[in-house]
Amino acid sequence: MRTILAALALTTALTLPGIAMARPVTLTTTLKDYGGDGAYLAIYVTDPKGAYAGSLWMAGTKSKYYEHLSDWYRATGGNAAEIDGITGASVGAGRQLEITLDLADTLFDAGYTIHVDAAVEDMRDSPNEVAVPLTTQGAGQSVQGRRYIANFSYGM
Repeated sequence: MRTILAALALTTALTLPGIAMARPVTLTTTLKDYGGDGAYLAIYVTDPKGAYAGSLWMAGTKSKYYEHLSDWYRATGGNAAEIDGITGASVGAGRQLEITLDLADTLFDAGYTIHVDAAVEDMRDSPNEVAVPLTTQGAGQSVQGRRYIANFSYGM
């Protein structure tokens, strides 16, 4: 059910540049074995000017911790409506989060960027842990995170 809601939210939120075709995209995030509690992750997109364009997924359900996902929080004002229907459990150390959703074709090769903010209780926050340009050539390429994320990739 969450996958369906996430897809609906995304097709609504991220068909920004107009009526567009969408394609299924799988986002894979593998966490390092950092030895702490489950990580909260905010996965979102910015436009070519760096402005927030929409949220793709929120891993972690307790809203009181969202402020630790500081770049996402700053961009959205912590507005829970941004993540309605696209929220799941936090991701444990050494575990993997894989989600599939529909993204508008017009987002690819147009200057949009996928960002991942990460936060772990009693550990340092990691805003913009991953920032990956959304390009067709970048699909399938793994990118390392700065603190908690071992690697992130998206596939079409």
